[in-house]
Amino acid sequence: MPNDTEDFAALLAEFDDRNDDPGVGEKVTGEIVSIGDEVAFLDLGGKSEATVALAELEDEAGTLTVAVGDRLEATVAAVDGAGNPVLRVRPGRGETALSELRLAWQQKLPVEGLVAAAVKGGVEVTLGGQRAFCPISQLANRFVEDPEEFVGRRLEFRIQRFEEAGRRINIVLSRRVLLAEEAERRAEEVRERLVVGAELEGTVTSVTSYGAFVDLGGLEGLLHVSEMSYERVEDPREILSEGQRIGVQVVKVEPAKKAGQSERISLSTRALQTDPWKSAERRFPADTVAQGRVMRLETFGAFVQLAPGVEGLVHVSRLGREERVRHARDVLQLGQDVKVKVLGVDLEKRRISLALEVANAEDAMAPDVESYLEKTSSSDGFGSLGSFFKKTDGT
Repeated sequence: MPNDTEDFAALLAEFDDRNDDPGVGEKVTGEIVSIGDEVAFLDLGGKSEATVALAELEDEAGTLTVAVGDRLEATVAAVDGAGNPVLRVRPGRGETALSELRLAWQQKLPVEGLVAAAVKGGVEVTLGGQRAFCPISQLANRFVEDPEEFVGRRLEFRIQRFEEAGRRINIVLSRRVLLAEEAERRAEEVRERLVVGAELEGTVTSVTSYGAFVDLGGLEGLLHVSEMSYERVEDPREILSEGQRIGVQVVKVEPAKKAGQSERISLSTRALQTDPWKSAERRFPADTVAQGRVMRLETFGAFVQLAPGVEGLVHVSRLGREERVRHARDVLQLGQDVKVKVLGVDLEKRRISLALEVANAEDAMAPDVESYLEKTSSSDGFGSLGSFFKKTDGT
């Protein structure tokens, strides 16, 4: 038999569940458990049972459009004497709609409306038969160049101003405040996972020459160009675009310096890729001759890419010239494919020392010899020696 403590705990839990019932204006989702003559009964997951008039669930021909087991999304329009929520699926009309809008304004509840037209300075929105205005600056959490893109869409707004002057009703809306609140809610969820090393998904919001900004869900982080790949990325716009979904790893989080500012979050996609240097020593051991491409030219030498993300340095003293080389560009060109010899690999410092492979002396001399023979050969095929005897014979 349960003791008094257990009974009290059960009563307290029931009281807490009861207080969790939704209030007027809140949106809820529930399952239809039974259908009566005038109302349908919904289970919202709490102790109370919600009702919705069947007239709300019929089409224009008066045919019921739902059945037991269906799930409905509705708004709490009132609470009956027993404390059970009374739901509304469709927005009210006339005085009913006006009362609901007035209540939504007083309690700062969201309302749903149809963007009917673009007008000067914003858009006109229809709310249950009432006309309202949303300034263009309040349509989104970004700059809106053309409000026409919102026409015909059903969106949620918050009533910022509700003025009744006789039969004239002035309603001013904002969608931006709802988006900001939603972003902040999502940001709090992200903050719980925002630690160095965390792997997250985000959406690219903008791409610049130095990197890309990624929305992690209410919080933005910077993906610097140096953290995009083990390969050198010249222009981030070549591999990323706005709206693209990408996986990232958090590499640094700096607290906000001032109130109202957000954290500074540094991201990386390179950290999620396989490090090509892990196999560099196995792939390019000392004395290996490899094919590479010239990526950078400096006064002290040339950087040659041996594989994506793996570059080695050919020092100016290893460019195959006996005379002093003032700059690597005097010998090589950017993008040139060359053969190099691996002199050594330092995995800890991620360095590979290279030497430019040049043709051997015999091969290098061959073109000059051939050119000389062509110039000095005579028509009789005996070369310069034949020409000498011809001259001494007087022929």
